[in-house]
Amino acid sequence: MRIGKETGDAPATVSPCEAPSTSRKSAKIHYAYVIVACCCLMMGINVGLSFSCAGIFYQPVSSALGVPVGEFGIYMSVMYVTSSLMLPLAGRMLERYSARMLFGVNSAVMGLIFIAMSLFHNVWEFYVAGALMGVTLSFLLYLSFPTMVNRWFHSKVGLMIGICSAASGIGGMLFNPIAGRIITEWGWRRGYAVFGLICLCVVAPLLWILLRDHPSDKGLQPYGAGESCGEKKAAGGAVTTGMTYAAAVKSPLFYALILFAFLMMGISTLNLFIPGYVTAHSFTLEQASLTAAMVMAGVTLGKLVLGWVNDHNCALGVVLTTGCGIGGLAFLLTGAGALWLILGGAFLFGWAYAGVTVQTAMLTRSVFGQRDYSRIYSIISIALAGGGAIASGGWGLLADAAGTPVTFICGIAGLLLCLLIGLVSLRRS
Repeated sequence: MRIGKETGDAPATVSPCEAPSTSRKSAKIHYAYVIVACCCLMMGINVGLSFSCAGIFYQPVSSALGVPVGEFGIYMSVMYVTSSLMLPLAGRMLERYSARMLFGVNSAVMGLIFIAMSLFHNVWEFYVAGALMGVTLSFLLYLSFPTMVNRWFHSKVGLMIGICSAASGIGGMLFNPIAGRIITEWGWRRGYAVFGLICLCVVAPLLWILLRDHPSDKGLQPYGAGESCGEKKAAGGAVTTGMTYAAAVKSPLFYALILFAFLMMGISTLNLFIPGYVTAHSFTLEQASLTAAMVMAGVTLGKLVLGWVNDHNCALGVVLTTGCGIGGLAFLLTGAGALWLILGGAFLFGWAYAGVTVQTAMLTRSVFGQRDYSRIYSIISIALAGGGAIASGGWGLLADAAGTPVTFICGIAGLLLCLLIGLVSLRRS
């Protein structure tokens, strides 16, 4: 007997949950990885040039302008303030307008600002530039990779966020020596001009060519979408599961995560006081520099590991982030006479530093879901900017009044509070 259509057999059907998985297997490389590359481009170049390489210009520019280094450095504080003020609007814009357009335009604007900085002759001009730079960074730093990774990935979200976040440090390592050579050979003006041309002529065009807003723009489902059937999609391909922004702002968990972000960012600025603490205990400047390098090593490795851990268990990520930070500060306090303890403490503290971006982003996603993630995270990110601006000066005042060890003890207390906030938030979400 013949079988098939002639016997009336129903054609085989494919479950909606199975289709994305099948299509993904047939493709060699999911386009989501191109999106990660774009995010690394923004973090490694835009953020790396504007933040990680800013310090190398302080001395030559302030000398040329005839102002103290501290007076020139105010432009960075202005940058923090304007980026925090811009974040709520930036979050709404990412919901309404094309991320490809917003990130590309902001990268080009940053390039023009760098080029303009190469022509400045007054310190107030840098303050204006800092204000404008802060507007661009509200998109490129705080919202770029958390938003795009959450749109394009359903699995490996934490790992991808860790990779993108680590790119800023890698960019700093690559471009600081280049900037130093340019400044030495041709002057600081040429350095700013080169930075501007890189953002304007390399990053912005690549973002416009490669970046896409949603997987549906490429006829795809998010990476890992076939692994779960419980998520509903809107017409544009956006994930609709999770809490709405209106509901989130009425939830105590929203304000708990704002406090978590504020404390984590504030505690991370204790990094600024570690080299001075080391030299105060009769160690050399070279050993203090090695300690600072160990912090950065902990930051880079921590971002990658914390991202992977959060993909499997966000609560474990919270414990690891805060636990390493507490252990690191404890090592620094008790190991003042032993360099190996100081180096180990610095490395562990770097993991708490890494948790500022990775753990805050993943905790927000775990508690509130993906539905209005961009807008919710944009508000929580204000606490990141505010924590850095307030704590960097506040710790200094406390250290002058009571000593650096007291600031480390306060940091341990703050991390314990972060541990409690994170675990309770996850339990009640």
